[in-house]
Amino acid sequence: MDLGNPVLKLCQDGMRAEAEGRPAAARALFQQAWAARGDDYDACVAAHYLARQQDDPAEVLRWNEEALRHADGVGDDRVAAFYPSLYVGVAMAHERLGNRAAARAAYENAAGRGSALPADSYGEQLRVAVAEGLRRLS
Repeated sequence: MDLGNPVLKLCQDGMRAEAEGRPAAARALFQQAWAARGDDYDACVAAHYLARQQDDPAEVLRWNEEALRHADGVGDDRVAAFYPSLYVGVAMAHERLGNRAAARAAYENAAGRGSALPADSYGEQLRVAVAEGLRRLS
């Protein structure tokens, strides 16, 4: 992460607050990041983290779709590894809302972008989430 970018710094601080069990502080930091966004990349990252802080699955869906829209606007590889996570977020929200067909389509989109995931525990966690989601919906 480029911590010279104030939006990314706010998101990192928000992730730290999440890890420390301070969800209200995390949400406030992610909202600050959203307010400070300067381009589609910043907006994609901030919306991605705001989605994680929502209790209502409709809001989780809305923020993940917002992140996807901005990811599409970036136009380079900086967001390639975000797509699987964004699609998993969309899929899980659709599942919680009872939209099985839309959830399955989102998991399939995540699977189709899986090659961009790193070969680490984060990438493996997302691969498992995709496989389990597809299995639940088959």
